[in-house]
Amino acid sequence: MANILTIEELTKSYGDRLLFGDVTFGVEQGEKIGIVARNGTGKTTMLRIIAGAEEPDSGTVTFRNGVRVGYLPQEPVFAGDTVFEAALDNDCDPRAAAVLDYRRALALHDEPLIHEAYNNMEKSGAWDYEDRLSQILTRLGFDNPTAEVRLLSGGQRKRLAIARLVMAEPDFLILDEPTNHLDIATIEWLEGYLKRSKATLMMVTHDRYFLDRVCNKIIELDDRRMFAVEGNYDMYLRRRAERIEAMAAEQARLRNTLRREQEWMSRQPQARAGKAKFRIDNFYDLKEQASHRHIEKDVKLENGSSRIGSKIFEAESVCKRFGDKVILDNFSYTFARGEKLGIVGVNGVGKSTFIKLLQGLEPIDSGRWDLGETLRFGYYSQDGISFDANKKVVDAVTELADDIELKEGVHLSPMQYLQRFLFSPADQQKYIHTLSGGERCRLHLATVLMRRPNFLILDEPTNDLDIVTLGILEEYLADFKGCVIVISHDRYFLDNIVDHIFVMEGNGVIRDFPGNYSDYRSWLDTRPTEPKATAVEKKDTRVKTERPAKMTFKERKEFEALEAEIAALNEEKEALEAFFASGDNAGGDEFASRSQRYAELGTLLDEKEMRWLELSEKQQ
Repeated sequence: MANILTIEELTKSYGDRLLFGDVTFGVEQGEKIGIVARNGTGKTTMLRIIAGAEEPDSGTVTFRNGVRVGYLPQEPVFAGDTVFEAALDNDCDPRAAAVLDYRRALALHDEPLIHEAYNNMEKSGAWDYEDRLSQILTRLGFDNPTAEVRLLSGGQRKRLAIARLVMAEPDFLILDEPTNHLDIATIEWLEGYLKRSKATLMMVTHDRYFLDRVCNKIIELDDRRMFAVEGNYDMYLRRRAERIEAMAAEQARLRNTLRREQEWMSRQPQARAGKAKFRIDNFYDLKEQASHRHIEKDVKLENGSSRIGSKIFEAESVCKRFGDKVILDNFSYTFARGEKLGIVGVNGVGKSTFIKLLQGLEPIDSGRWDLGETLRFGYYSQDGISFDANKKVVDAVTELADDIELKEGVHLSPMQYLQRFLFSPADQQKYIHTLSGGERCRLHLATVLMRRPNFLILDEPTNDLDIVTLGILEEYLADFKGCVIVISHDRYFLDNIVDHIFVMEGNGVIRDFPGNYSDYRSWLDTRPTEPKATAVEKKDTRVKTERPAKMTFKERKEFEALEAEIAALNEEKEALEAFFASGDNAGGDEFASRSQRYAELGTLLDEKEMRWLELSEKQQ
């Protein structure tokens, strides 16, 4: 493979904070590289430098002559006023200019101008280009190409930027968090496009499935250094674990050697007067090496939820619509203790509205919610924190509570609590408006958990959190004793957390699917095509009961409980049989009572074993 990009001795710092120093590496044509690191280590900055949007302190970035570079920033900027014009923002392609001129001529109804633009379209071969753009925009959910860019949501802006990038057909793609604000269907489309593309790719993303399925090389920025691993994300995880283990062993060896050399250095000066000077120099080199330790600084989350009662939360015949748009239509559901629910659906279907309705943040049209007395919501919204941006981090948290109960009997001050979320004493004095996206997410998460909720509702919690913090959040949620509802486009996150999924299909239709997202995706791929409903068919808009032959969340809980109940009943039956066989009590009231119980056990076991068999068939 030919080299397409060379980076030499790249260094960047902000003030006295060094992000990375003397980074050197090359990129071969066709490589698909994922960059991973903790928040604040310079991933986005490095991409901006490579894309030419920012200057390094020192070092060089050199592309091979003639390479067309396409850059997808986290916050894209557009030149055109409409969706179609913005997608055609490509000065390097004469076909884009030809399509723009032709569209504008049509809008002006100027016959000579239309004729000239038409001929230009013919000469530049722009008709196929225009058709392809229309297809891509439709595929990415833009039904109205004349919609104004300024009115687009964050997800729509990201999809429009992707359309513009695809149309530019660059040789080298630079993508900064390409999956943020996208629904899962669009993520999977982009994933397929990048896997098929022959373009070289460098991207930053926290989406682990996306990394695993698209990339063939992973670069990690850690402790201001760079580590490269050939292979996908799964291979990177294995190699990283091996590297950390080897570093720990090397540090232990260095410290043992340092102790011996320290003893030698500590002797009287005359004892080493005749010793070689190089040994003294080596001692100081060894001391510097041994002082360099790999320290994992992780967010510390502890399961400090408040007690939750047997009655959780019930919805009965709830309806909600906005004009012609139906969010819920006769929705009924009962939440169970310990339930972990994922919600998926295309952007705009009403996922965020749904969870606001659950909490009473949006009024319902009809129906009712029935909440348990012990219920305490914790809501992490994709809108983020609503603190005064001009307040300091520690002051904002202190306003909420100056004494934070982490769990029963454990209390922390705001400063102590914030340190568990990687806010050092110096970071706590920062003003909120100066925080990075990842830091704001960590602060938002800290304020949600400090109230010790027992019913967590998380709306896109994975945006802007680094992969390490996501893993810790997953472990916390897996052990969480209360209920969890998660809206997320992160398929890996959903697979690790949820027991079942609500698929919001639009028009108030919600499908309750037993299993995680990968289970649901596999079912979609294998199910037969369903005939479309005719106009006269009445649509059932309640939570659908038709589903693949798998157990529901409640049935799975019942199945697990039945196994324990059947075992207990069999033990009791065996104990009674042993009692009857002993001959110690051949009559009397006790014997009659136990005989009656023995008959009852036979009936109970028959019923429960029959139910167990019914449910076990769904587990196949």
